[in-house]
Amino acid sequence: MTKKIEVKDVTDDAVQKVDLYQSREKIYIRRIKGFYRSLRVYGGAFLFTLYFGTLWLDWNGRQAVLFDLPARQFHIFGITFWPQDFMLLSWALIICAFALFFVTVFAGRVWCGYTCPQSVWTWIFMFIEEKTEGKRNARIKLDEQPMTVNKFGRKLAKHALWALVALWTAITFVGYFSPIKELLPDLATFQANGWAIFWIAFFTLATYGNAGWLREQVCIYMCPYARFQAVMFDQDTLIVSYDERRGEPRGARKRGIDPRTQNLGDCIDCELCVQVCPTGIDIRDGLQYECIGCAACIDACDSVMDKMGYEPGLIRYTTEHNLEGKKTHILRPRLIGYAVALVVMVSLFAYVIATRIPLELTVERGRGTLHRITSDGLVENSYQLSVINKSQQDHRYTIDISGLEGLRLIAPDTIAIESGKVSQFPVRLLLDPEALRLPNNEIYFEVTALDDPSIQVETESRFFGPANF
Repeated sequence: MTKKIEVKDVTDDAVQKVDLYQSREKIYIRRIKGFYRSLRVYGGAFLFTLYFGTLWLDWNGRQAVLFDLPARQFHIFGITFWPQDFMLLSWALIICAFALFFVTVFAGRVWCGYTCPQSVWTWIFMFIEEKTEGKRNARIKLDEQPMTVNKFGRKLAKHALWALVALWTAITFVGYFSPIKELLPDLATFQANGWAIFWIAFFTLATYGNAGWLREQVCIYMCPYARFQAVMFDQDTLIVSYDERRGEPRGARKRGIDPRTQNLGDCIDCELCVQVCPTGIDIRDGLQYECIGCAACIDACDSVMDKMGYEPGLIRYTTEHNLEGKKTHILRPRLIGYAVALVVMVSLFAYVIATRIPLELTVERGRGTLHRITSDGLVENSYQLSVINKSQQDHRYTIDISGLEGLRLIAPDTIAIESGKVSQFPVRLLLDPEALRLPNNEIYFEVTALDDPSIQVETESRFFGPANF
């Protein structure tokens, strides 16, 4: 008979169980003044002006920046991009990715702290929250109180302003795809397109939810950048860090007393750095993926150091090597590699844009037989030409043919195409059979703008003749 193995419960009662689905603990942010806050304010104001103001600019009688999806045309000031230019969009996204990699390797998550739309809009919503519900302690007390007329009024004002900002953000976003000067009157008269209304409602809810309710959860749980940034950091990356050697041991003390006489570091354990953090972390615990590099804790700590008469920089932008007393290497292989790749790609992209010809020609052979013999004994090939005027001006074009001696082109002398339009028309080529050298011959169609000879494209095609010539 086998004996049963005795099972003993060795679970430590001191171990805390953490619920993976626990509810979010609301973060109450304290506003602090300082150099880095000013950078965020001015930077955010610039981005807001750029976002809300650009679509009101006119360019040659139309909206300066307009992504016209029904017409499949993206107008960006003086340049119009078509679906055929999709490769340029791909390269633009790759350039943006490499720029983000370069900035991350050099200075960590400064993109998140200063220019990310989630952060910028969240700061705006926090500003509204403070103006309607009061400062940090007042907001904490307000949430702990039962519902009163005063509390209801403050909450209503906050959410109404949040919804207003979210709505205007959504209308502006849709205005980049549907002319804003037509969209607003249509909305006012209830004549707006159903899809426009849908996307306005969608982005209103998204902005209201992300910046008003989710906030740091977007940065911590939803944003992939927070997850893969760790593989891009190294010990020479500039990050927001707490100088543990200088700050520890931390503890309260009176102003004007040398902390060394009490065996204390410079940190007075006021926790102001925690109260100003938009993601609710304690930077003194070391580098954490939740840190967005906004430097709010630096402003808070420097203000305390100033009051205590200590040197600023207990929390600062620095590197792990610097904190360890080692030399920081700014120029390092990975950073140089990203910089070189970025310069090369930007240069090539700028060259392609500068030399881009706003004209496209597509040649398709006529359906049916490869060729036919006319009553005059000539070999005839038919083609369908498609010419796209990708510029922002109307042009007249001429069509030429080359590749075989004696080719006759039967086509209009000139073709007029409006800006952003496509013109399709049939053409015929005639040739004396005696001029043929092969049954399959290489030829070239060339289209040139009459008013600007630099606008010229050439496309290869084939001219077929009898196999027994």
